[in-house]
Amino acid sequence: MKMKKLGRTGLDVSPLCLGCMTYGVPERGPHPWTMREEESRPLIKQAIELGINFFDTANYYSDGTSEEIVGRALKDFADRDAIVLATKCYYPLTSQPNAGGLSRKAIFSAIDASLKRLGTDYVDLLQIHRWDYATPIEVTLEALHDVVKAGKARYIGASSMYAWQFAKALFTADQNGWTRFATMQDHYNLLHREEEREMLPLCIDQEIAVLPWSPLARGRLTRDWDAKSARQDTDEVGKRLYDATEAADRAIIETVAEIAKARGVSRAQVALAWVVQKSPVTAPIIGASKPGHLDDAVAALDLALTPNETTALERLYTPHPVVGFN
Repeated sequence: MKMKKLGRTGLDVSPLCLGCMTYGVPERGPHPWTMREEESRPLIKQAIELGINFFDTANYYSDGTSEEIVGRALKDFADRDAIVLATKCYYPLTSQPNAGGLSRKAIFSAIDASLKRLGTDYVDLLQIHRWDYATPIEVTLEALHDVVKAGKARYIGASSMYAWQFAKALFTADQNGWTRFATMQDHYNLLHREEEREMLPLCIDQEIAVLPWSPLARGRLTRDWDAKSARQDTDEVGKRLYDATEAADRAIIETVAEIAKARGVSRAQVALAWVVQKSPVTAPIIGASKPGHLDDAVAALDLALTPNETTALERLYTPHPVVGFN
């Protein structure tokens, strides 16, 4: 698999990032559809064998058990120096005071706990999971800078927020000589393209690597609109993201199906190929609960959509409410 540079970091990453929210103890945390360790390990191993070296998790996923599963698997299946390992902090794991957010105390506690669960001395990328309205960005950025200087994270990244907030964070870091965000993990797919208005142009200008989450709209782009899955039925976040735009989204999903049928490929390949080919996308964050999901993702890298196919996929899009920031 041909590597890509992760923005301005100099890091070599695969053009796909394995999102590890799928892997965790179902009884822990907010995702009852997650896969236990014995089911998860073969998929993580398969990803490595396919050439994927970029893995993304978060302290919040399955109450920290995602980090534990991923950490043990990577230790057994991969060379740590070749792997780019990312995690996130912000959401609280308990109801105790100071358990979440992006204060200095919360960030230092979160990175230490994540490193312990992951079984590593450092992460390559520490990301803030959301914007913290209760903490000045100066406090957050200085703490993240000190985490980097302490050697606990090599680089820092951000996730879904408004473009003005991201611009403010980049400016503040530059003004103070602190480590600046190198990546943006945002909500971007055929059903939600609002990032094209402000965030993606900003990332192009600032040479920020873009790592879209939910590139397949939580599976909705891979099957008929009325088809159901265990995850979709219990995924409250997914319902908030997509249930309000059924009329517009249904037509796009049908177009994906038509192109996939004409090409003789899966719908997942078509939808993911569209994301991969967009500038400035570096590596979409893909989920995989079956071996075929990984095979489809890798195949999408070689699927070149024609201008007519791209136009057909994009022309039906209508403005959507901006969701995914909270």
